Amino acid sequence: MAGEIVTVDLDRVEPRDRSVAIGTFDGVHLGHRDVIEGFETVLTFEPHPLEVLKPEAAPKLLMPFEVKRDVLEGIGVREIVVIPFDREFTRTTPEEFIEKILVERLGARSVSVGQNFRFGAKAAGTPEMLAEREEFETRVVPLVEVDGETVSSTRIRALVASGEVGAAMDCLGSPFMMQGTVVEGDGRGRELGFPTANLVPDARLATPGHGVYAAFADGRPAAVNVGVRPTFDSGRGVLVEAHLIDADEDLYGQDLRVAFVERLRGEKAYPGAEELIDQMEIDVEDARRVCASFQRPSGA
Repeated sequence: MAGEIVTVDLDRVEPRDRSVAIGTFDGVHLGHRDVIEGFETVLTFEPHPLEVLKPEAAPKLLMPFEVKRDVLEGIGVREIVVIPFDREFTRTTPEEFIEKILVERLGARSVSVGQNFRFGAKAAGTPEMLAEREEFETRVVPLVEVDGETVSSTRIRALVASGEVGAAMDCLGSPFMMQGTVVEGDGRGRELGFPTANLVPDARLATPGHGVYAAFADGRPAAVNVGVRPTFDSGRGVLVEAHLIDADEDLYGQDLRVAFVERLRGEKAYPGAEELIDQMEIDVEDARRVCASFQRPSGA
């Protein structure tokens, strides 16, 4: 499709005049969006640098690359240049990063980074080093605060893990999203009158805390349970079960993207199926109401 975002590895990119925003951009939150605003090319790293530098400290990512690509496209980015982050790349000096990558390979004429951006071997490169260069103009973007606290991927991960998807959305500028292939469940939702599309969370990615949420599943209103279904001893691990409201279709084997809007309640065990069905009816109506009144957060 004409105008579709282009994704290319660094070693295959052709030099040309570029405006380049640089960062890992996990979550593409409000701070990231300020760095990216007005810049058509994003230079990013895959995998997350900590997966190479300190695997034991690598965070659960807020979004897989496919979701990040789509979000970047939605905010106006036309090109993503990916640096395959490996041990060899960690030996790149700040000077080499500037001269070989930004100037020679990309042809950068303007560069945008956050004030806490570091680059090159031992993270020795700073925004000040970029600003000293005459080959391009450098924009250094200050950190963003929401509710008096700096917006960061770390903060958002904690909010998501505790189920505070509304507060996470305020920091992200859009709902927290996860996606996966719909897998076969135990069929209990259909037996109860609430068929679900089930996703197994990726252990490398952030997952909302256990509970019931109002969400959109591929853009359609949904009531979503995240957890282990304590009313029934299924013996299965954590599942994300999305009941698409006013829709009943077989999505098995298809990819599904779930955007979490609001936590409705925590997960709990009920005495039996009848009580659970009564609660699920309430959950569906609550989710329907929340989705019908949903408005994108300011700053999105």
